[in-house]
Amino acid sequence: MRVTSLRRRRTAAATTAGAVAVSLAVTLAPAALAVPSPDAVITEVYGGGGNSGATLTSDFIELATASAAVPLDGWSVQYLPASASPSSQWQVTPLGGSLQPGGRYLVAEASGAGGTTQLPSADATGTIAMSATAGTVALVNGTERLTCRTAADCAADPRVRDLVGYGSAVVREGTAAAATANGTSSARATLADTDNNAADFTTGEPTPVNSKGETPGGADPGTPARIHEIQGTKRLSPFDGKRVKDVTGVVTALRTFGSARGFWLTDPNPDDDPRTSEGLFVFTGSTTPAVKVGDAVSAAGTVKEFYPDNPASSNYQSLTELTSAQWTVTSGGNALPAPTVAGPDTVPGALVAQPGGSIEGLDLEPAKYSLDFWEAHESEIVQISDTRIVGRSTQYNELYVTTKPEENATARGGSAYLGYDRPNTGVLKIESLIPFAERPFPQANTGDVLTGLTSGPVEYDSFGGYTLFATALGEVKDNGLVRETTRKQRTGELAVATYNVENLSAVDEQSKFDALADGIVTHLAAPDVVTLEEIQDNNGAEAEGDGVVAADQTLKRFTDAIAAKGGPRYEWRQIDPVDVSDGGEPGGNIRVGFLFNPARVSFVDRPGGDATTPVGVEKERGKAKLTVSPGRVDPANAAWANSRKPLAGEFVFQGRKVFVVANHFASKGGDQPTHGRYQPPSRGSETQRLQQAEVLRGFVDQLLAADRNANVVVAGDLNDFPFSPSVRKLTAGGALTALIDTLPENERYSYVFEGNSQVLDHILASRAPRGVDYDVVHINAEFAVQASDHDPQVVRFRPGTGNAVQDGIFDLLDWLEQILAKKPGV
Repeated sequence: MRVTSLRRRRTAAATTAGAVAVSLAVTLAPAALAVPSPDAVITEVYGGGGNSGATLTSDFIELATASAAVPLDGWSVQYLPASASPSSQWQVTPLGGSLQPGGRYLVAEASGAGGTTQLPSADATGTIAMSATAGTVALVNGTERLTCRTAADCAADPRVRDLVGYGSAVVREGTAAAATANGTSSARATLADTDNNAADFTTGEPTPVNSKGETPGGADPGTPARIHEIQGTKRLSPFDGKRVKDVTGVVTALRTFGSARGFWLTDPNPDDDPRTSEGLFVFTGSTTPAVKVGDAVSAAGTVKEFYPDNPASSNYQSLTELTSAQWTVTSGGNALPAPTVAGPDTVPGALVAQPGGSIEGLDLEPAKYSLDFWEAHESEIVQISDTRIVGRSTQYNELYVTTKPEENATARGGSAYLGYDRPNTGVLKIESLIPFAERPFPQANTGDVLTGLTSGPVEYDSFGGYTLFATALGEVKDNGLVRETTRKQRTGELAVATYNVENLSAVDEQSKFDALADGIVTHLAAPDVVTLEEIQDNNGAEAEGDGVVAADQTLKRFTDAIAAKGGPRYEWRQIDPVDVSDGGEPGGNIRVGFLFNPARVSFVDRPGGDATTPVGVEKERGKAKLTVSPGRVDPANAAWANSRKPLAGEFVFQGRKVFVVANHFASKGGDQPTHGRYQPPSRGSETQRLQQAEVLRGFVDQLLAADRNANVVVAGDLNDFPFSPSVRKLTAGGALTALIDTLPENERYSYVFEGNSQVLDHILASRAPRGVDYDVVHINAEFAVQASDHDPQVVRFRPGTGNAVQDGIFDLLDWLEQILAKKPGV
């Protein structure tokens, strides 16, 4: 499971909230019908001055004009509370002087006890204490107090030159602008007035400017800058946190939905430094910018490095943005700068420098490192064509392609992740800027092809790294990927499978049970034993800490579904955990467990196993046995804190004893990403998994010490790669073999993450099993429609007896069965 990125969550929430706000606004009052102002407009309102958490000490109102000078003698700005009642009165601040084209006019209002920074010298001063969250401000040709109390009445008053309602304001133009807070203002994106406050204004950092061009502290209103100067030769802009102006470029793309709206600019006159991007994203929040692709724009604003979380502690890279921006469209219909074409030879094969810390202070080397290449083209238009899809389309409307089709290609069309030093540098995430009502996001499986041309600006995203946001999206060619089906085990073979069923609980839809059951019966050919991971309690994640830990209803529904699909009537064994102690989805109480087919294999029940009692190993007549069965492996050990405890079970197959241990190690949560700002990334979660591997290996060693010929199978979601320290700890000395290592490299995967086909699930076996036949059965991870995010796997083998003669007899019988199967009628 994964959580959406912060920006994606903001987008979804804002879209929903915006729809509710529009609905309420339409219900409460008719929209204003005034003619848009031809000259003077309100450009920014801020009511949080001097409040807790504010930087500025005073409220303010800012004005501007895009045309001729406007004399302001005899004019005023006026304020009305958001919930205007019949007794509410407008508060008035008279103005004087004039408003110059391209300039600003600053009206200082009431001050508070908080804040640290004063406004620049105001052009007019009043005493209005404006609300930090909601209210109405009017620019009035006159100083007499307004009397209107509704949007329609104010729209009909010819003295009102411009008006902005923000937050829950009843009086507004069109739909009210978004609510503000102590640290945010509502600012006009452009000087064009549409008489729709929600469209014209965006919420962001307060940026007061007076008629002299001064900003808080008396600083210059902005430094003229080209885009490549803003982007610079490193990951962080040399202008971060500073005001810039006269930023010119051609609009190449727009993001018109969600709460991260804005547009991309590209300078058509680049410098000759390959390290500096010529693209820049202009962030407008939840406001759709009033620009078109092909517009030439001159912009001003504050440069900001956007991180998806806390900049001080973020593991991710940043995006250079222009915020609190104002701009002027100087012409339209301009030709777009040529895109960067990304292909097999374009992106370097090395990932990034490995300084042992942050890479943000390093000069970019786009000819040497892939992450530097993408950063050097941040916010520029990039074009790909006829690219193989290496990561399915997801519920987040994304898919992954590779610009390097030969790089670690899997047998089924993906890109295998084969080592910390062997990253897939060709992987690129694709999202879409095309409204889904016009072009639904395509459904695609791994191995399909995104045909034709796909192009759009590239940004860094905390999920998946560098992402192409398509303004032109190719068509998906279905390459006919088929869900695999493994063979049926022979009479003398024991089949042991492992399957992470992704938070299965009794409250899930029947369709999920049916799909998982089909995987067991059809695709895994009804194994004799199945270790399950992510079985939840009977009410799933509905309530955390409610005391419900039993999973009998979950397992009954699952085994019923298997039987309904024509499979065996499986029995199960598992141990309920202590409530809220094993991690996973809050309230779900996930655990591991066993299914087994009693017609083929027997489970040895020994009482006494519970959530806190450890399983032990004893020696009886030269053979190992468990003290409790099922039993948890050292459950009190600190290695298992907030994590699933392994479950050991003793089975008997055709008189031969087999020990199976089901596992679900600690997750990778908290690890630094491979594409993040710290290189090499810290994999802090490995520490706990290595501790878990040491405890589990100790238990396996006890079994083998009691009987060196014991049949031991360790299976489950180890949440780690074959080359990881934890897996190598389990296989050290050859006591266990990681069966994934027996497959060709291009078949080693059970999970697809960010376009990388990788291994999290494992089956390991001791030396005793004979005729081992192992298969990862690809039915989920590569497909857009999946029952789980993991692929199951199965091993078939003849358990050893420790007696060479008996083992030889079993081998002979199995060989004869194979011969007969190949010669029908014999």
